[in-house]
Amino acid sequence: MAVKKAASKKAPAKKAVAKGKTNAGDVYACQVCGLAVTVDEVCGCVEACDIICCQAPMKKKGPKK
Repeated sequence: MAVKKAASKKAPAKKAVAKGKTNAGDVYACQVCGLAVTVDEVCGCVEACDIICCQAPMKKKGPKK
């Protein structure tokens, strides 16, 4: 005789927050030359854009102070 297991209810999957998402006011800096860029408008074309300077992606420093 087989034992019947109770069906477990799974919570609906939450949408993962995109890592590195660009927001208006974020500051990016070039690790090569030191140029800093503040984002005024978000393009919305992809979840995370790469801002390129000196042929390398700029690093996010955080929100504008």
